[in-house]
Amino acid sequence: MTEKIEIRSVNKVFGRGAHAVQALQDANLNIGDNEFITFVGASGCGKSTLLRMIGGLETPTSGQIVVNGRPVDGPGADRAMVFQHYSLYPWLNVMDNIKFSRRLAVNQQNRSSADVEHASGRADALLSLMGLTAAARKYPAQLSGGMQQRVAIARALMSKPRILLMDEPFGALDAQTREVMHDLICHVRRLEKVTIVFVTHDVEEAIYLGDRVVLMAPRPGRIDTLYHVPLPFARNQDMKLAPEFVRLKRQILDRIRDTAGVKTDLEQLQKLSGISA
Repeated sequence: MTEKIEIRSVNKVFGRGAHAVQALQDANLNIGDNEFITFVGASGCGKSTLLRMIGGLETPTSGQIVVNGRPVDGPGADRAMVFQHYSLYPWLNVMDNIKFSRRLAVNQQNRSSADVEHASGRADALLSLMGLTAAARKYPAQLSGGMQQRVAIARALMSKPRILLMDEPFGALDAQTREVMHDLICHVRRLEKVTIVFVTHDVEEAIYLGDRVVLMAPRPGRIDTLYHVPLPFARNQDMKLAPEFVRLKRQILDRIRDTAGVKTDLEQLQKLSGISA
């Protein structure tokens, strides 16, 4: 498999001197072309920091991130990011939000009338794919959370990025809407053949979506364990009930508790209960 993203001995330190915090320590990972990678782990393990560095929004203190053979030195048109909070422009309607990237200077250079026509057709196709055709002229404040996130995903895909970076994009959605979004993003991945790096706190979500689950540990943040997901490329919700799915979920949850020290905290609570009794 061709390597799309290479993370090479990456460290990230915030602050200096006595106030320095090691957010990420010696992270190494290769991500293949058209692979779906999910990151899980306790709070403070560096998941979002690493994702932002892949996107060029943060700079490693040491080490290197390489995308398509070129070191990352800032954001690029080959990468698009979807955040947990929808980050839509409230003064633009749905269609104009989706088309926004076409206004950027990097996408205005050497643009022909054929390019403009193609972009308009792509915007219409994305609008239909996301089930937003009837909402094309509505504004973000008029949409549900799930609809706003679909707009954000469509906007991210508008420029045909080869890499889609997603930072807990479904964290604020209800369970039923999350399932719809899971199947939607799997469909987008098959259709667009895009490499996806996805951060989540939800282990079930990580397994259902990912080809591999990367478990990160805190204090300092680091890559702890890689898990290959034993599910076929095409997914459906019934797979969440499969024995292999349940076993992997239990294995990952146990490891998260081990790395986060949650068992020790539970022991302290049990002691407290004993004292209170």
